[in-house]
Amino acid sequence: MARKRRGQPVHGWLIIDKPLGLGSTQVVGRVRYLMDAQKAGHGGTLDPLASGILPIALGEATKTVSYAMDGTKVYEFTARWGQSTTTDDLEGDVVESSDKRPGKQDIVDILHEFEGEIDQVPPIYSAIKIDGKRAYDLARADQPVTMPSRKVNIHTLTLLDASDPDQASFRVCCGKGTYIRSLARDLAIRLGTVAHVIRLRRTAVGPFTEKHAISLDSLEALGHSARDSKALLGIEAVLDDIPALALTTEQARRLKHGQVIHMTDVVGQSSFKDINQEQVFCAMAEGQLIALAKCIEGELKPFRVLNR
Repeated sequence: MARKRRGQPVHGWLIIDKPLGLGSTQVVGRVRYLMDAQKAGHGGTLDPLASGILPIALGEATKTVSYAMDGTKVYEFTARWGQSTTTDDLEGDVVESSDKRPGKQDIVDILHEFEGEIDQVPPIYSAIKIDGKRAYDLARADQPVTMPSRKVNIHTLTLLDASDPDQASFRVCCGKGTYIRSLARDLAIRLGTVAHVIRLRRTAVGPFTEKHAISLDSLEALGHSARDSKALLGIEAVLDDIPALALTTEQARRLKHGQVIHMTDVVGQSSFKDINQEQVFCAMAEGQLIALAKCIEGELKPFRVLNR
């Protein structure tokens, strides 16, 4: 007999404003406890020394986590010039120093070089796996770590403040897999100096921004009533750029059982010609997300069915 899962069947997204000092996994555990939820996961790791937007998926929303993970991220960070550390942030030991301090115009002049698709080497203190082991575990064990470079996408990189000659603050809008610590390190090298990150805050993940966020303290004050509050967003909140299809009750039943539906039965013959093969849709019925489905050879086929 299957073991009954502890907690309540809570479904949706909670957008937590993660405080400094807590890891993402700790926050997920705290949210799951406070919500008395059966299942929870996060939509993109934040280091303990970073604050800001941490989307938490509850229940069936965990089936849509990849859409948060793959979404555009916005960060604000401050780099301190003149010192590099083992971790590229405040947590590590200083390994190199420099007397060079870049001027504001020096910084502005090179920012465009870090926009678009660029090659980036992740920090050795990262969760990336090398031969099945986490890079940070190897680094902490003083084992040699060779991080391969990879392509990342930086949409915009903006200087926010350079009034203090020892540091500068930036805003970056970037794609999946970008390491801000690596970006600060590489900016400094290009400017003829070294640096490490002393402040990092994430202000957006995909469609989720600070206006959607709630602090852990506020969530704790709400208690289990948070399940019925505006803080709990619908499962479809992360899917705002995916078109919706309204299904009848019978069509929804068939889709939930893994059966296909002819696209013309849903959108009509005239609109079918405008639909691309492999296009993803939110299949909706009575205002609820039933499944994520693709148009394949003229048929709507479910690939993520939600059960609630």
